[in-house]
Amino acid sequence: MLATLSSLSFVLAGIAIVLAFKSFGINQEYERGVVFRLGRLVETKGPGWFWLIPLIDRVQKVDLRVVTFSLATQETVTRDGVAVRVNAVLWFRAIDPKLVVTAVVDWQSAVIQAAETGMRDAIGQSDLDQMLKERTVINSRLLELLGKTCSQWGVGVDAVEIKDLDIPEQMQRAIAREAEAIREKRARIIKAEGEREASQTLADAARIIGEVPGALELRRLQTLSEIGVEHNSTIVAMFPTELLEAARRLGSG
Repeated sequence: MLATLSSLSFVLAGIAIVLAFKSFGINQEYERGVVFRLGRLVETKGPGWFWLIPLIDRVQKVDLRVVTFSLATQETVTRDGVAVRVNAVLWFRAIDPKLVVTAVVDWQSAVIQAAETGMRDAIGQSDLDQMLKERTVINSRLLELLGKTCSQWGVGVDAVEIKDLDIPEQMQRAIAREAEAIREKRARIIKAEGEREASQTLADAARIIGEVPGALELRRLQTLSEIGVEHNSTIVAMFPTELLEAARRLGSG
């Protein structure tokens, strides 16, 4: 009889020790424990150690760290009818552990699916030129769409960035031709402006030479000097008109 009581005591003590260990839990700094008591939501525990009522309380842990996920490549059509292939990177985290556990079955998978759907919608509302030149606008639009959807699940989306954009090869050639035409137009405009400025400068120089006495002859002599330095040749020059005019005045006097 005493042996039976002793064995029963050992069994009960073992069960008590097991229940005591099961009622004790520890959450890391980045974890929170959502406690259910007989199936009903009670509170959130953590970080640090916490106690549970054995066989009555159940805890489900939620990681609060930022999750980085590279979305799968999506094939969709822009608003102007161009087929594109786009992929993006998503950063999100749990901000309300109670909603994360009770509002959705698999919160990470739900956010990823919402992001892929939202990315297709955002691209469908944008033109190809806007996607190439104003990618930040599309990122902001996609972030706004995801924020509205994920907030009801207790999830916050920190950022979403379009990483790669693939367009058809024929469209790439068309864009290259357009860029080449724009550069050629710019070069012609710059050349025309340079010629206009040079013509204006020449006109101003001719006006000044015509107004200043002897300026034309000095310019002629300078030109002859430059030709003589650059070319080994014989130069026949006209007699300066200023000297002829001076000689004519002396003769008449």
